[in-house]
Amino acid sequence: MKALLVIDMLNDFIAEDGVLTTGPAGRGIIGFIQAKVAKFREHGCPVIFICDHHEADDKEFQMFPAHCVAGSTGSAIIPELEVQPGDKIIHKRRYSAFFGTELDLYLREKGVTELCLVGVCTNICVLYTAADARNLGYQVTIFKEGVASFDEQAHRFALKEAEHVLGCTIL
Repeated sequence: MKALLVIDMLNDFIAEDGVLTTGPAGRGIIGFIQAKVAKFREHGCPVIFICDHHEADDKEFQMFPAHCVAGSTGSAIIPELEVQPGDKIIHKRRYSAFFGTELDLYLREKGVTELCLVGVCTNICVLYTAADARNLGYQVTIFKEGVASFDEQAHRFALKEAEHVLGCTIL
């Protein structure tokens, strides 16, 4: 079974005034992601929203400005992507959606063997989630029209890395 992971489509990454906005690149993938979410739901496949969700004093803020702080507007899923009953939300505090979360257990209980990834940032949370997924034995597809970053060069590198080093399918 396949599942769709919608990674960090949150106000702080997507909104024009978001703390770590991906700008037009991030906003440009919303329509594609909406269509994929609808298709996965239509086929009865899990849709899982992966959400950066930090404590106010998170050590990550030594590298990046404070973002996606739990309970803040910035940590909310963008309004264009409505969570529906049956969807799953996984909060994470690190780049990978697997690190310190229940994601792997949830996927195995659902019989998921293949993950399809969309969201931001290609070179950070998408790439590290893909790496952990591959290390755990999942097949991984990344929809290149459904991922973006605030750094176009790093975005392109991450897609190559995911394909040539991790063995992900890039569609």
